Amino acid sequence: MPEEIASLLPLLVPLIVIELGLLVYALYDLTRPGRKVRGNSKLLWGIVIVVVNLVGPILYLLVGREEE
Repeated sequence: MPEEIASLLPLLVPLIVIELGLLVYALYDLTRPGRKVRGNSKLLWGIVIVVVNLVGPILYLLVGREEE
């Protein structure tokens, strides 16, 4: 079993790095002063970003932000 995990590690590390990068960037963008979001609820979008793992930050970046 540990050998199988070791063989998957090179595939998992890039996914984890991408996920964390998206999470950090989406939260940074959400907390910028003057940022407007759909539904006018930054708290709700913050929860979506953190809880819905990889899809949450992508969803926020694609549809959650409103351009100024």
